[in-house]
Amino acid sequence: MSDKLHALVLGATGLVGKALVNQLLDDGRYQSVTCLLRKPLPQHLFKSPNQKLQPIVIDFNQLEDYQGYFSAAHIYVCLGTTIKQAGSRSAFRRVDFEYVHIAAQLARAQRALSFVWISSVGADAKSRNFYLRVKGELENAIMGMTGLNNASGVRPSLLLGERQDFRLGEQIGMQAAKVFAPLLRGKFAKYRPVHAADVAAQMIRLQQF
Repeated sequence: MSDKLHALVLGATGLVGKALVNQLLDDGRYQSVTCLLRKPLPQHLFKSPNQKLQPIVIDFNQLEDYQGYFSAAHIYVCLGTTIKQAGSRSAFRRVDFEYVHIAAQLARAQRALSFVWISSVGADAKSRNFYLRVKGELENAIMGMTGLNNASGVRPSLLLGERQDFRLGEQIGMQAAKVFAPLLRGKFAKYRPVHAADVAAQMIRLQQF
């Protein structure tokens, strides 16, 4: 494809989202990178100045009102939270399932070339674990949609990188994972911790160029 592409990113300020946007800004195949945000973008977060970056503050509870932005060729969804951050299971599901599912529907309506989102290793709609069950239900919902072009979900394990917010449980988990990672081989290799930048790079590779 000779013409430069437009990318749309949801969840740009998270661990993977930040790495992804910086990679997209460096990618000469993209003419612009639009980021839909809950609040104004911190000035220090991405490479600046960069005319390719187009931050847009929206109300995610009214995501359907912003359908026009989904006419971008490539849609990247890095939305995600924790039950603790969200405050309840229903609030968690709203972010990790409903927003992403709506984004997929809007991408389909605008005939985006491809749609990539972040799931999780172990995602399973029948899991007893609420987090993994929601991720699995979302995978089933998106992959079962007709008319959505080139949909792909990445399934990272524990994410490595510098977060803006401190999560004690994840910090402990990361330290433990680094110790046990060499032991995770064969079918267990997928549970090794992975750097956010590597997940971002995988998302770009999955897009349809």
